Amino acid sequence: MLQRIIEAAHRAPTATNAQEVKMVLVTRPETLKEISRITIGTFMSIVHAVENPLLKMILKPLMPSSYRYIPVFKQLQEEFDKGNDGILRGAAAALFFYTGSKERFGCQDCNLAYQNASLMAEACGVSQFYTGFVCSAAGMNRKKELQKLLGIEGCTIHAGIALGMPSFHFDKYIDKKDVVLKRID
Repeated sequence: MLQRIIEAAHRAPTATNAQEVKMVLVTRPETLKEISRITIGTFMSIVHAVENPLLKMILKPLMPSSYRYIPVFKQLQEEFDKGNDGILRGAAAALFFYTGSKERFGCQDCNLAYQNASLMAEACGVSQFYTGFVCSAAGMNRKKELQKLLGIEGCTIHAGIALGMPSFHFDKYIDKKDVVLKRID
């Protein structure tokens, strides 16, 4: 099933047919745990910085929405310390999509590949979710620890998908707001 998911991602369209999307598949449990540790550590270093009373006095009025994640990151850290991974949530595999740092359409192309992978995973009955926290941390971490861990130094991680076999199945997707669609006929 992993090969089918990877092949679907590989077949995704790319801007100007550049085909610059590359992938790295992680199935080693220790590496998956390290990805989560680096992700949480990256966010916690930012939490510590923005909680500085002087910075907080300046930043909170300018970026109030950024402060709403502080309790989330603290909870993720607490749970991780107890052995509960809220980042990759026990995934058996993670697939990251990346390009060279200077690729013009890297983000768009990688997210198209992710979408194809996501659809194939769903078709195969594999649980999946977008690894937004990991991708954000990869971009914010000055040491580029995730790229080093994955052996893709000098590259940008644009998208990722965590994969695993579900313990149970839902009959329906999550509830969503009504479709907003403007038609021009």
